[in-house]
Amino acid sequence: MPSSKALSRIDIVRSSQVIEMNEHPVDAIRKKKDASIVVAFDLVKQGRANAVVSAGNSGATLAAGMRKLGRLKGVARPGIASTFPTLKKPVVLMDIGANVDCKPLHLFQFGVMASAYSCIHGIKNPTIGLLSNGEESGKGNALVKETHQLLADSSLNFIGNVEGRDVYQGNVDVIICDGFVGNVCLKISEGLADAAMQMLRDEIMKSTLAKIGYLLARPAFKAFKKRVDYTEYGGAPLLGINGTGIVSHGKSNARAIKNAILEAINMERHHVGQAILEGLALEEQNSGGCSS
Repeated sequence: MPSSKALSRIDIVRSSQVIEMNEHPVDAIRKKKDASIVVAFDLVKQGRANAVVSAGNSGATLAAGMRKLGRLKGVARPGIASTFPTLKKPVVLMDIGANVDCKPLHLFQFGVMASAYSCIHGIKNPTIGLLSNGEESGKGNALVKETHQLLADSSLNFIGNVEGRDVYQGNVDVIICDGFVGNVCLKISEGLADAAMQMLRDEIMKSTLAKIGYLLARPAFKAFKKRVDYTEYGGAPLLGINGTGIVSHGKSNARAIKNAILEAINMERHHVGQAILEGLALEEQNSGGCSS
């Protein structure tokens, strides 16, 4: 149980409505003005809170953040970023579902915003890769090709295209894609991780020798599980809104929520919003304005 001192720092603000996971985000926040997600962002707008952490409807969380706090100046489309483990280091992927239909400018700005976000974790001049079906600059659909040119002409540390097979190699700090591709990539990764763990359990249970081997290798398995555990990262930041918001997984446990809150605090302390504004201003100055 939390101490009385800890409990004294918590204020409970009541709301009478809930936005369900299957509801249309924009329609839901318009109809349910007293929903918990809407009320939470309203508290930030009023100055009674500094950030919002939600494990609810991610689309509604982003929509409520935009409606109550607005977008940062110059941001065409706010998005959702996600940090995940790779062979070498944690990597930021953006967008993971907020924007399924994008223009080159949107993806370019995802690069600016995700780069600014990466810096708060001590990464100087983050390397950026564009998710495509080939490493060559001529690969990809029209969206990817035009985005590639924008990134190549910018002052960002863009290293080129990244193929799906290289996502988990950790050769870049940031990977950019539209929300449709990003969400599919994220969900496939989650499903693969669950399936791989279940396959391993099934094989272990097939023989006594395998069970003994598991017991001997248990410390390594525990370390691996912690390394790929989503709760270590807490949640996905909403980048581009005029405030701080974190979207946590719908099945988040207490550890995940705790880490999401810590990440929100970290974003506030490092003024991520201001860093994004400065990044956008720099690119605007260097290019004389880009629009696609």
